[in-house]
Amino acid sequence: MLYFVRHAKAGSRSEWDGDDSTRPLTGKGRRQSIAIGEWLAPLATGSLISSPSVRCMQTLEPLAERVGATIVVDKRLAEYAGFGGAVELLATLPDGSVLCSHGDVIPETITALERRGCKIVGEPEWRKASVWELRRGDDGAISEATAWPPPPR
Repeated sequence: MLYFVRHAKAGSRSEWDGDDSTRPLTGKGRRQSIAIGEWLAPLATGSLISSPSVRCMQTLEPLAERVGATIVVDKRLAEYAGFGGAVELLATLPDGSVLCSHGDVIPETITALERRGCKIVGEPEWRKASVWELRRGDDGAISEATAWPPPPR
């Protein structure tokens, strides 16, 4: 299994004065990131990969601390990067890996996986701090995707 996380709640884009890639999580987002870390700690046995955006890195930090891992930054998960790099990355990572990206990349990637034969189980979930659980088939390709809603915190 792989886990594809949409970053937790960040401050308002329109109210942020700096470079958008440096926009941090809000208090609610920090609480969501802690909950995500609790959920995924027993499952995160592979790599932790993040978009370069601060809000994505901050979303994975509690998990990284819990499992004693380092977060690797990958531009293929950056906002506006499209789905091609994310699909490529998902194909190469070991099971138990956790990726964090954005509200444009994740739906595009899930849709691309679906076009390649991946079955979506249940209702899609696109909100901030949602998690997609991606299961591989016998051939190693992602065959099934199930979305978890954001933590209630």
